[in-house]
Amino acid sequence: MEKRRLGEDLEVAAIGLGCMGMSEFYGPRDDSESVRVLERAVDLGIDFLDTADMYGPHHNEELIGAFLKGLDGPARAGVKVATKFGIVRKPGAYERSLDNGPDYARAACEASLRRLGVERIDLYYVHRVNAAQPIEETMEGLARLVEEGKIARIGLCEVSARTLRRAHAVHPVTAVQTEYSLWSRGVEDEVLPACRELGVGFVAYSPLGRGFLTGRFQAGEAFAEGDFRAGLPRFADGALGENRRITDVITEMAEEKGCTPAQLSLAWLLAKGEDIVPIPGTKRLRYLEENVAAAEIRLSDDECEALEQAVSSVPVVGERYTPEGMKGVNA
Repeated sequence: MEKRRLGEDLEVAAIGLGCMGMSEFYGPRDDSESVRVLERAVDLGIDFLDTADMYGPHHNEELIGAFLKGLDGPARAGVKVATKFGIVRKPGAYERSLDNGPDYARAACEASLRRLGVERIDLYYVHRVNAAQPIEETMEGLARLVEEGKIARIGLCEVSARTLRRAHAVHPVTAVQTEYSLWSRGVEDEVLPACRELGVGFVAYSPLGRGFLTGRFQAGEAFAEGDFRAGLPRFADGALGENRRITDVITEMAEEKGCTPAQLSLAWLLAKGEDIVPIPGTKRLRYLEENVAAAEIRLSDDECEALEQAVSSVPVVGERYTPEGMKGVNA
C-alpha cells in the first residue's frame, strides 16, 4: 500500500485501521476475531492502528497491546500506534467529562504505555478539548512527555482552526483527527485549510459514516444490543429514510465505477489530498479486505466533483452525535 506523511515525519499507510469497535459501541465484541482482523491488516500493509484509553474503557488498548506482544520484531517495529486521552467515562456509561490538565495527561499517558506494552506512543492525541482548560497548558504538558521520550508526536481531535493554531504555536502538532466523509464535510471550511497552512496531517475517522455510507442500513434497522448508533440522530427512524437518499447516490456511482459504495467513499477521501489518511474501523475480515482494496481505486477530478455535487444535493438529516457526544467537538 502507498505511504503518506502526517506532519513532519510520521509515515504511514494510506489507509489505517480504527480499532474502537473491537471493544464497544458497535455491539458485542469478539477478541479472537478482532486479533484475526489485526493480523490480516498488518499482512495487507496497514501499519497505523488507532485506539484510545476510553474505548472499553481501557479494553481496546489492552487488546492492541496483546496483539503487538505477539508480533515478531520486524513486524512490530513497522506498526505505528496512535492513542488518545482526555475523555473520562465509567465502564458501561456513555456520559463523559473532559480533562486536559497536564497532570492528568501524564497519568493517562503512563497508563496507556502500560496497557499497550510499549516504551513510547507514536502519536498521542488530545481526544476532546476542554475549553475551560487553556490548550497552551495542555500542549506544554505534552511537550514535556515528548522530551522524556514517552510520546513521539502530539495530535488533536475535533478542534477548531483557532485552537489548532494556538496549540501549534506551543509545540508542533503532527495530525488533527476529525470525522470526515461524504456526509460530514465541515472540516473543509476552516480546519483542513488550517492544517495545510501549518503542515499538519489530517486523519479522517468514521470515513464511512459509521457504516451508513456502505448502503447497508435500511429504515427500521434493528441494531444489536450495545450498538450506540441506535441512539444517534442520523440513524433515528425519521432521519434514516431521508438519509438513505445519500447512499442511493453513492451506490449508483459506485456501480458505474465498478466498486462498492464503501470503496468509492474511501477513494474519494484519498483523492482529497495526500495529507489525508482515513481510518475506517471494522472488526470483520471481509470489510477490512474491502476497505484496503479502495487504495487501488483512482478517481479523477471530474469524478470527485460529480460525486460531491450529487451527494451535496441531498441534505443530511440529524446531528453527528447526541448532545453528550458533542462535548468538545470543534472546541
